[in-house]
Amino acid sequence: MYQILARFYDALVKDDEATKDWVDFIEDHASFHSVLEYACGSGEITLALARKGYDVKAGDLSSEMIEMAKKKKDAHLVDFSVHDMTEPLDVKADCVLCLCDSMNYLIDEKDFKQVLHNAYMNLNEGGTFIFDVHSLDRLKEFEDEFYEEGMIDGCGYEWSIESHEDCIYQNFVFFDQEAHPSYEQHIQRVYDPHVITQWCEETGFKVSVYTDFKKQGIHEGEKYFYVCERKSL
Repeated sequence: MYQILARFYDALVKDDEATKDWVDFIEDHASFHSVLEYACGSGEITLALARKGYDVKAGDLSSEMIEMAKKKKDAHLVDFSVHDMTEPLDVKADCVLCLCDSMNYLIDEKDFKQVLHNAYMNLNEGGTFIFDVHSLDRLKEFEDEFYEEGMIDGCGYEWSIESHEDCIYQNFVFFDQEAHPSYEQHIQRVYDPHVITQWCEETGFKVSVYTDFKKQGIHEGEKYFYVCERKSL
C-alpha cells in the first residue's frame, strides 16, 4: 500500500483545517512533551506538532510515505523511520498517536490488540494514547459506491470507495501521460466501538471516547476518537 498513492496523497486529502483540529484535540486531551506517532503517513500532523516544540518520533510502514514526509519543510525536526506498528519499539514517550483511521488498516483483531499493547508499553506512566477509527455509520455511507475522477499533478486518476460487510474498500487508478494505468487497493476494517473500548480497557487503559472531535461518547458521525490513558502506578 501507498507505493503509488504516496506521490498523490497530499494533493488528494491534505486538509490544513483538519490538521489544526487534530493538534488542538491532542493538546486538549494529553499533557506531554515527547511524542511517538505510528502510521504517520506524509507527516502533516507530525510536523505541525514538531513545529510547536514537541520532541517527535514518527514511523510508517510505507517507505514511500516516509520519503514524502522527509521532503517537507522542517522535516529535520522529526525523527522519521520506516516502522510496522504491529512490531514493538524500544521507545518511551508521553503521548503515542495513531491518526487518520490508520487503526482501521489492522484487519486482524490480533494486530489491533497488538498495537494497543505496543502503545501501552511505549508510554510513560500517566501517558496518553490517542487514535481514531471509522464509525459504523461509514459502512452505511459507502453502501452506495463513491466515485471521483480528475487530474492531479499532470496525471488522471479514478478513486472509488465502497463498503461490504465490515470493510471499506478504496480503489485507486492513476494514469501516466501515456494513459498507462497503475492500480492500488486499500482495505480497512470497521470495528464496533464498544468492542474497541473493551480491548483498550483489557490492555490497561482508562478510556474516553469522542465522536468527530467535539461530542463526548459514541454518537452518529464519521469518526470515533479514543483517548487512552496509561494509569500511573
